[in-house]
Amino acid sequence: MQSEYVKRVGEYTNDFFDRRGRRPKFFIKTYGCQMNVRESEQLAGMLVAMGFLRNGSENGSDLIAYNTCCIRQNAENKTIGNIGLAKFYKETNPDLTVVFCGCMARQPGYADYLQKNHPYIDIILGTNERWRFPEHLAAYFNEKRSFADISDAYGEPSDYGVDAGVLVSRNHRHKAGVSVSYGCGNFCSYCIVPRVRGMERSRAASDVLAEAEALAQDGVRELTLLGQNVNSYNGEGSGIACESVSFARLLEMADGIGGIERIRFLTSHPKDFSRDLIDAMGSLNKVCKSVHLPMQSGSTKILEAMNRKYTKEQYLGLVDLLRASVPGVSVTTDIIVGYPGETEEDFCETLDAVNQAGFEGAFTFIYSKREGTPSSKIPYDLREETVKERFERLIGTLNLILLKKNESMLSKTLAVMAEDDPPGADGALTGRTDGNALVHFYGAASPGEIVEVKITEAKTFYLVGERV
Repeated sequence: MQSEYVKRVGEYTNDFFDRRGRRPKFFIKTYGCQMNVRESEQLAGMLVAMGFLRNGSENGSDLIAYNTCCIRQNAENKTIGNIGLAKFYKETNPDLTVVFCGCMARQPGYADYLQKNHPYIDIILGTNERWRFPEHLAAYFNEKRSFADISDAYGEPSDYGVDAGVLVSRNHRHKAGVSVSYGCGNFCSYCIVPRVRGMERSRAASDVLAEAEALAQDGVRELTLLGQNVNSYNGEGSGIACESVSFARLLEMADGIGGIERIRFLTSHPKDFSRDLIDAMGSLNKVCKSVHLPMQSGSTKILEAMNRKYTKEQYLGLVDLLRASVPGVSVTTDIIVGYPGETEEDFCETLDAVNQAGFEGAFTFIYSKREGTPSSKIPYDLREETVKERFERLIGTLNLILLKKNESMLSKTLAVMAEDDPPGADGALTGRTDGNALVHFYGAASPGEIVEVKITEAKTFYLVGERV
């Protein structure tokens, strides 16, 4: 039972206090997606339960955990560059424990590489082993021996908590994420996620809703349902009057939770975006009218090579249907530039799709080769200069669209949920609209409070306004 290990580590932190006159401090560096953010909150909750205090940086910490991402080479390079700091801090603090966890650790042979080249890392955990963190920490403090736990099995999608509940220390009091599934079975040709997180496993609907209810009781006002592909969620209806629960049905159930005022979800795959889900977005009061819908490319030829299972026309048809069925919906996307075999014609198809879709936001990336994926075996003959030039053209096209979208908001009054970010130098607060637009506004508001803001200024990536 993990609770027993929590107690054991608690004894270590008590001893630390007796020796040092203070509680040991921890810092978690998180890379990648919102799933990783949520999982870092779980690690933080376990550490708090074991007697650690949160610290604001690596400097002065007694435990540093790197929760990693391997979706792109840049993410890996950044992580490896940053963990060098841990070596420096470990030389100055003999009590420092260094933990390396997440998707990078799951890559074949990576744990061996880390142990050989970065011996100052004490504990290495895969994506499915984080729930055993107290157990491994207790073993490390008892034996002072470095080790790795990278299981080949992924197990069932439990809440990964300590015993019956999830110990979580949230980054924000008024908003939180809840994982509805783990893993992915789409096998897009460029993506390593199925190889490091396993096939998709849906959590039972009753577990998801129970966690959401507990968060609402703890003051959460905005809930984000998380999964690599939430649209294909198919949870068991244990304790609920149905055999299985679709994602649209799960949204309906979550919409009835008292205290929750906004519900978002990440991420959607276009091939699984059902009519029922569109209807739910249009009819449910708490479900935000915003959707992140990765397009990846506007070329049907490239989409087929990516194994995305839809055409350019089908994707644009879905966007049209969303805009017609959910008035005012905000659609954001992901786009990859420079996929193997991409021609100038293919890229122009992407620009055309961007113009037709009129996205409210986009995450843009240059193709990153991931070993072990089908695309890594395709000969790559695109020049770096060509890819960078296309990338800049894409950014320029998107920015013009974003600015025009934001300018259309001038003089309008929007409902904005205040964030808990500190006020800017000029006293402006920060908040988000239902459509997830970033707003800097003047006037008093508490984190999680929804206020009316009149928009007075439009920038490419944010709006400015005053509370009315």
